[in-house]
Amino acid sequence: MILHGYWRSGAAYRVRIALNLKGLRYAQQGVDLRTGAHKSAAFAVLNPQGMVPALEVDGAVLAQSPAILEWLEETHPSPALLPPDPLDRARVRAMAAVIGCDIHPLNNLRVGKALRETFGADQAAIDAWAARWIIPGFTALEALVAQHGHGWCFGAAPTLADCYLIPQIYSARRFNVPLDAFPRLLAIDEAAKQQLAFAAAHPDVQPDAD
Repeated sequence: MILHGYWRSGAAYRVRIALNLKGLRYAQQGVDLRTGAHKSAAFAVLNPQGMVPALEVDGAVLAQSPAILEWLEETHPSPALLPPDPLDRARVRAMAAVIGCDIHPLNNLRVGKALRETFGADQAAIDAWAARWIIPGFTALEALVAQHGHGWCFGAAPTLADCYLIPQIYSARRFNVPLDAFPRLLAIDEAAKQQLAFAAAHPDVQPDAD
């Protein structure tokens, strides 16, 4: 498998975590979003949408991190990142969607670029914009973890929800979002630092990192 991604991309980060948790070997190909590498003709062949991540596997290319994560769960079911009960599986997917649907799309690189170029936003304004969406989402997740978590977002082992959460906490810190109101989420972040699967996925240790 070859993972095409950008070291600081939250979507690529979550896929790296899942690949590592499942013990899968993969190569990485950096796609520098800052230089427009994702808009190149060569990358368009892999992913016509021009976004990362893209995962090459068995002569095929998978795009969009939720689809990649679900494919990984279906084709490499052990260790499971979704619980066995259908209701619980829906709960984990919902927790992941709080980030994947309602936080991350509003705080990625292209949104920040649009805020700067179209609206003249400075870094302080961009940080405030990020906090506007991260804080309500994290408030909901903190309550959900209180209901369902036992050391992780759901239960006592990492799930897809944790694959989403850890990159979003990294992003929140980049945008200077205060996190003291979310002790359960911060405890999960600390637990993740102790696991090689999460530590090896961190942006700072990727081959294309600055």
